[in-house]
Amino acid sequence: MLGATSGAVAGLVAITPACGWVGAGGALAIGALAGVVCLWGVTDLKRMLHIDDALDVFGIHGIGGILGALLTGVFNTWSMGGTGIVDYVNNKVIDTEIGAQVWIQAQAVLTALIWSGLVAFVVFKLIDLTIELRVSEEEEREGLDTASHGERAYNL
Repeated sequence: MLGATSGAVAGLVAITPACGWVGAGGALAIGALAGVVCLWGVTDLKRMLHIDDALDVFGIHGIGGILGALLTGVFNTWSMGGTGIVDYVNNKVIDTEIGAQVWIQAQAVLTALIWSGLVAFVVFKLIDLTIELRVSEEEEREGLDTASHGERAYNL
């Protein structure tokens, strides 16, 4: 059940950046690809990068969002059933070239990744300098319920 729910969330995350720009066929393709790619993100990628992500947030939301943003550039063109891009200045709809639009989408993804990474690094560093970001190995082995709260959660 957890896998099915995670797959549904992955599809919804991936279609979010594209929802106003792609047709039904593109939406189905993005959702199907998101299920496969996000499964890879929560299993293999997490293991390869040694990421501590217990809830698979990056594997589903990060990878799914990146995939959806990039595939928006593929499926928003008229030949793929998309809407094209509205030019409000000249009051017309422009059909996009897939390669050019994917490059624009990739630039936006890279900008978001760099900005988010820098801001997260600064915030984590400030937290680490003030109240420490991680607990000691001893506290982690003992259990955080006992070490941080002075009580046991389970009677084992």
